[in-house]
This record gives sequence, structure tokens and C-alpha cells, in this order.
Amino acid sequence: MKPSLSQLALTSRWGWITLSTALLSACSTPLSPEEKAQSPASATAAPSAPSAAASVITAQVQAITTPVITPQVLSTPGDADSYSERADARALARDIAQTHELDEAWVWSALSAARYKGQAARLMMPAPRGTAKNWGVYRSRFIEPIRIRAGMAFWQQYQGELKRAEAQYGVPAEIIAGVIGVETIYGRYTGNFRVLDVLTTLSLDFPTGRSDRSPFFKNELGAFLKLCAEQQLAPDGVLGSFAGAIGWPQFMPSSIRRWGVDFDGNGQVDLQRSPVDAIGSVAHYLAEHGWRTGQPTHFAVTPPEDATARAKLLAPDIVPSFSADEMRALGASLPEAATQHPGPLALVLLENGDEAPTLIAGTQNFYVITRYNQSSYYALAVIELGQAVSQPPALPRGNP
Repeated sequence: MKPSLSQLALTSRWGWITLSTALLSACSTPLSPEEKAQSPASATAAPSAPSAAASVITAQVQAITTPVITPQVLSTPGDADSYSERADARALARDIAQTHELDEAWVWSALSAARYKGQAARLMMPAPRGTAKNWGVYRSRFIEPIRIRAGMAFWQQYQGELKRAEAQYGVPAEIIAGVIGVETIYGRYTGNFRVLDVLTTLSLDFPTGRSDRSPFFKNELGAFLKLCAEQQLAPDGVLGSFAGAIGWPQFMPSSIRRWGVDFDGNGQVDLQRSPVDAIGSVAHYLAEHGWRTGQPTHFAVTPPEDATARAKLLAPDIVPSFSADEMRALGASLPEAATQHPGPLALVLLENGDEAPTLIAGTQNFYVITRYNQSSYYALAVIELGQAVSQPPALPRGNP
């Protein structure tokens, strides 16, 4: 999982991606290696992003050292968007080939086919200063009829696989379903950027004005080319998000190689076309990041009225740092179930614009969801969407 990624189905895939980016940036921290290392972790920038596995074109690469298919070079000499004449691209190809044990000529042929994507660079920028976070608005983009209907259909079709993943990895089926729904509306929107283009752009032309993450993307570009060689994919044919996240669960390339699993048993990890592999991979990722089987994600909480005590509880942010007794000693009110919880808790605050904030007591499992995408808004959206799609609709009154 991928710097990267998820918003209400608009009339076009392009519109969806643009809106998703703006909302996620407003409510979370943009991509970091831990996020999309998935993420998924997290990737995406912020709360994170799409199968329809989005018309991904595949080709055959015979071997890592002697690939048969060479990416088609679409640029011409002097083309400003081409990397084919850039000395830094040539040097990067050499480094990637050495680091990932790939044929240098093949790597260079791939980077020669890459083109600068200014939109990917622009979307990588943080939200403008002063943009107010709003959990209510953020939630409404995920817990809504289109996504819930898609999720219920997904739940019905893959309930057996979801339960199998839960039994194997200990992660509840509804959490797995919630992640896939928030990321891509159950495979409807997996991204329409060429992954080769965006990863090369963010490796060699990362935008100024924010912390430089080009080393992260250089690593992801190398992992992507290694993945293409291993899975016999044409590098210039794989589509994904503006940050290079791929498939139903929006894993970054390094996350696919590390956390992806062949859950459908066909001999290949295919997160672009196999929702079953996506189910197993999401569960595996969360389990490996510390999911604690049988424990809740959060509890209701009433924060202390004392400003100093409240500030002390909020200081660690989403990191569980206080026992229930410690929270109560500082003046927080917790339900009985929370007082029996064996692990530490975090006082998590979600802004609601000008309205009163939403506060919860997050557990280790809430924190684990934020390893997929470093945002408390994202985590709570995953939880609530999973609950919505996994619960059967209530029968009308009077029915047997």
C-alpha cells in the first residue's frame, strides 16, 4: 500500500480523482513511506486512491534480464515532457538496475518511454493553508448511497472470501470491505494515470513547496519496474493513481511486492483484476501492521473539561498512549467496555469546521488502519463504511 489514496462517484473518473484528492488533503497527511509502504500504507497522500482494474493493458516480458517487450517510446528528440534525453533519468535507470538486479538496458528503455505529468506533481501539493477539516463533510463522501450499494453487492459476492481472510489474518471482514470501498468504490475507480509516468515525474521532478519525497518515489519506481519484470507486465501499460498506487486496494508497488498475496490461488498476485487477491492483501497488510484480533477499533468518550488535561490527552494524536484509568484520572468519561480494554487508548479529535469536533477513544486497531493511510478521518470512514455494507438492510415493518 500506496502513496496512495477515493471520493463519491462523479460523472467521470477524472472528476472523481480530482475531488478525492482535495478532500483527502484537507483531512489527512499526504503520502508517506509508512502510509503507502502500503500506504498502503497510506499513501496516498492523504487519505489515500482504483477492478474494473481500470483498463490496464498487459504485455509479456520474458525474463528480468532479457525482456522481450520493450516499452514504446512515444516522445521525440527535444520533447520537453520526455525523459529520454535527461542525464538524471539515465543515472536513475542505472541505479535502479543495480539496486533491483534488473537489466540496465531494459530499465532505460522503460524510463525513456516515461513522460512528465504535471498534474501528478500538482496533486501532490498539500491543501491550501486555512482549509478547514470537517469530518461531517468528509464522511458524507464515503458513507453515501452509491458506495454503500456497491459495497453491499461486493459483500454478497465475496462474503466467503472476506470471512476466509478474517479467519486467516484476524482482521474483521467489514474492515477489509471498508478499506476497499473507501479506496476505489470496490474497484470502480483504480486510477487512469500511467504509473510509469507519475513515478518517474515524482522521482525526478518532485514539486517544490513541500517536503521532498523524491527518494521515496525513486524506491517505488524501482519496485514498480521489478514488479513488472516479475509479473511480465509492460511498464508503460499499468494504470494507477496520481501517486502511483495500483489496483482495487491502491497498494504502492513496494507494498504489492511485500504485502500482496495470491488469495485466489491462481499463482499470481493481481491487485488490478482480482478482488479476491485484494481482499487477502488488505487483510495481510493490516495484520502485519499490528492488528489485534477480537479487539474493537474505538470507544465513545467525553473529554475532560479542563483544558490542560484535555491538551495532555490530545498531545500524542492518534498514537494509543493512555490506559483507560489514566484517561479517567484526567477527567475523561468512558463507557464500561472501555474500562475493561486491555490496551492503551488515544483521544482522537476530528474537526467539524465551525461545529463542535467529534472525539473518540481510539485503540491499537484504530491506529493500525491509519498505517494504511495516515488519517484519523480515513480510519473512521473505513470503519463506518464497513459497518454499513456488512449489515443486512432492515426488513419493512410487518414482514415476517
